[in-house]
Amino acid sequence: MPEEENAPVTKTEAAKESPPKAPARRRAKAAPKEDAAPPKTTEPAPKEEGPRAPRRADLSPAARTLLGARKQIDRRRPLFGRQARYRYFRIGRDMAWRRPRGLQSKQRRHYGYRPKVVRVGYRSPARVRGLVPSGFRPVIVHTDRELQAIDARLEAAIIARTVGTRRRLVLEETARKLGIHVLNPIVKSEREA
Repeated sequence: MPEEENAPVTKTEAAKESPPKAPARRRAKAAPKEDAAPPKTTEPAPKEEGPRAPRRADLSPAARTLLGARKQIDRRRPLFGRQARYRYFRIGRDMAWRRPRGLQSKQRRHYGYRPKVVRVGYRSPARVRGLVPSGFRPVIVHTDRELQAIDARLEAAIIARTVGTRRRLVLEETARKLGIHVLNPIVKSEREA
């Protein structure tokens, strides 16, 4: 018997004796975590400073109706294509409009198979023209002083693209304290999301 104990063990015999071990990484994922998150307590959230920014503009009922009408008009309005935009890439790529002026232009003469021509009848109602879909009038802002001049009920801030990230974050914080809606924020607050 002592001779058998000292005999070398082959790989196949070792495999039969002990089951294969899983890689350490897999075991670490499968093992339950001992230090789980502590149970949630019902503490009141810290009170935020300043008024809450409105999600929609404070419009009159007539203006709200016109905003809905504008939505319908936008849905029916065709894409105005410049003459021969499908023929030349340089003309069609930016979808810029130019009035057709040719004497024999089929588009100018409103032939049905040609793209529609821009006319005043496609325009949206004057009272809601230029408003964003939520009803705010957008105001481009560069500084705190411009932000102070905004009427939070009717206007919303768009932080200018030339403003750097550091100052943009400061402007967003100031707007949050003043209760002004920012249309292009970097940081979305939990109240807005």
